[in-house]
Amino acid sequence: MDWNDFMAETEASIATFSKEVPQTVKGFGMMGQAAKAEGALSEKTKEFMALGIAIATRCDSCIGFHVRSLVRLKTTREEFCEALAMATYMGGGPSYAFSAKALKAFDIFSEKTA
Repeated sequence: MDWNDFMAETEASIATFSKEVPQTVKGFGMMGQAAKAEGALSEKTKEFMALGIAIATRCDSCIGFHVRSLVRLKTTREEFCEALAMATYMGGGPSYAFSAKALKAFDIFSEKTA
């Protein structure tokens, strides 16, 4: 999978859908902003949690969004791999495969910021 092309296509599809349901998008955006706000947990910790859920639910686009956020938050490859190890442990074989996909996305998105 070409993660950059996949995410561009996903964002275009979301933009098209968003025009049809603007109030839903507004509410979802507000919920996301509140959930990711710094508090007792850092934004990075929350993004790791979201990535684990994305892996467990096998959501490629969710993986892409949360991996990009983790790259933006200056996550190291070591931190990322430790989080993937936990996601794999908790999710078994399917999460193993999706963790591998997430690592590929991390490496690709990290190249763009290097």
